[in-house]
Amino acid sequence: MSHPPPPDQPWPIGFTATCLRATLYTLLIAGLAQGAYIEALHFPEVRFSEYGFTELAQSAVLLTASLLLLYTRQVLKVLPTVTLLMFAFTFSSFIREQDYFLDTRVAYHTWKVLVTLVIVPILFWVIRERKRFIEEFASYANSFSFGLFAGGVLTTYVFSRLYGRQDFWMAVMEEHYVRTFKDAAEEVVELLGYALILIAVIELTLLARRWALARRKA
Repeated sequence: MSHPPPPDQPWPIGFTATCLRATLYTLLIAGLAQGAYIEALHFPEVRFSEYGFTELAQSAVLLTASLLLLYTRQVLKVLPTVTLLMFAFTFSSFIREQDYFLDTRVAYHTWKVLVTLVIVPILFWVIRERKRFIEEFASYANSFSFGLFAGGVLTTYVFSRLYGRQDFWMAVMEEHYVRTFKDAAEEVVELLGYALILIAVIELTLLARRWALARRKA
């Protein structure tokens, strides 16, 4: 199916709408931080484990982002190759977050098989449609959403991994080292990165709606 490209100039966002979205995003980030705070103070038995707030919130954020990307692609029919590749990234990350449950309740390394089944066919399709992907990416790369998405990826997959290294925390805490501190630092930063990715996807969906409306009026 051929999808018309979005217009070069998206409809502008009003000041009121910008303030509303900024407020909602602030509340989202604050809510996630508060959830991690409550988990640390009042739920020591599941603190930063697979059953704790932080890990469950990570999964919820990634799943929400994945569903929004599917909506953007299948319903709004905007940036089909870009959103499909982004979906492969967010949904694979969601599967990765279920590694403990899949390994213990299904079979060891199940998550790796599922991630492969998601990524390989999508990568094959995007590479086959690489000309369309490059055209779509040119429209997306200059958006606020892309900057946020890149920031979320760097926060989660670069900074949190390096910041959460055990040797670093052992050096900082010396004889007082407790693994929970390392886990808390890494998982909360990772949650922040996922939240930025979700906000980026929300912005992409809103942008896609404006493009879709402009396309209907053209």
